[in-house]
Amino acid sequence: APFSRFTSGYHCDPKSPLPFLNITSQKKHISIYDMGIYTDRELLDWLQGEYPKHCKLKPNMGKSCIRFRNPKKISFELFGELVSKRRVDEWIELYKRNLKS
Repeated sequence: APFSRFTSGYHCDPKSPLPFLNITSQKKHISIYDMGIYTDRELLDWLQGEYPKHCKLKPNMGKSCIRFRNPKKISFELFGELVSKRRVDEWIELYKRNLKS
């Protein structure tokens, strides 16, 4: 979330904006990090149910990331749907609730 919407920043580094979706390129894979699947069980369940409709391989997942060894296997349509499932204000409220607990 931009600082204009959440001025506190990310708790690990208040000078950084609150992460929403990140993409990283590692030596052997590309990771898509969606903090919502880490904090919202319904969103994670939705993603796990939809994933097989977009990719034949079993997802290689961490707590908040999905790793892809082959960039051609990334379903940008699926991740577009995932991002559209949550508004910025909803994410900020979910983040604040989880940060307190």
